[in-house]
Amino acid sequence: MGQKVHPVGFRLGINKPWQAKWFEERNYAQLLKEDVDVRKTIFERHSNAGVSQVDIERSANQITVTIHTARPGIIIGRSGTNVEDLRQLVERDTGKKVRINIQEVRQPELNAVLVARNVADQLEKRVAFRRAMKQAVQRAMERGAKGVRVSVAGRLGGSEMSRREQERRGRVPLHTLRADIDFGIAEAITTYGVIGVKVWIYKGDIIPERRTRVDALPPQDDSPSLTPVAAIVAVTDPNELVELAEDVAVVDEPESVVDEESTDENDVE
Repeated sequence: MGQKVHPVGFRLGINKPWQAKWFEERNYAQLLKEDVDVRKTIFERHSNAGVSQVDIERSANQITVTIHTARPGIIIGRSGTNVEDLRQLVERDTGKKVRINIQEVRQPELNAVLVARNVADQLEKRVAFRRAMKQAVQRAMERGAKGVRVSVAGRLGGSEMSRREQERRGRVPLHTLRADIDFGIAEAITTYGVIGVKVWIYKGDIIPERRTRVDALPPQDDSPSLTPVAAIVAVTDPNELVELAEDVAVVDEPESVVDEESTDENDVE
């Protein structure tokens, strides 16, 4: 059987950021359960708001929750009443100070989670699965995606035997780490069973900036050149001292000759 890796988890630290930004050694399990409960509360409370992702960042005594949604107005509510109620609910569940940020998803057609949720909603409304998949793929490609793959599995069309159907267009290079691939899962709860939906969206390559290594630069010799005296001090072998003294004498001879010629000219004048 094929061993499949989550496309987002496979690229964490390369071109995908973490959804939870905190570190803990002792109470890790407790904080992880808090994160799961907070996300579950937000997704259940605002299931119709098009929430695609919830980022959680922890400081000393504060939790910052960033909600990525296609419909920010539903979460904010009139004069911010809904978001204030949500903040108080999360504070009561966690016992810590909570700050909520709302970030709008500009192109929901290119968000894999929202596309999968859209296909699942259509399946729950008894829309033909092939039509729902083709429409999702076509909209994503029109928005600028370089490749889309949609997979549905279950009792499609109410058939007795469950099966898997796929619709794909373009290319989705899952083995290329620099490829910006978004992945989303959703479930359609129908009268004849649960139908799973998976969506892969390839948006192009993210080429990292080329960093110049320090050791790759040409060496810069900032040390001052040794004078003859300093060179003599650095030499310890007596024979080398004699040779070095002769070299210094040879170098000094032309200067002395020039001095003698200049003195002779002065005498003639």
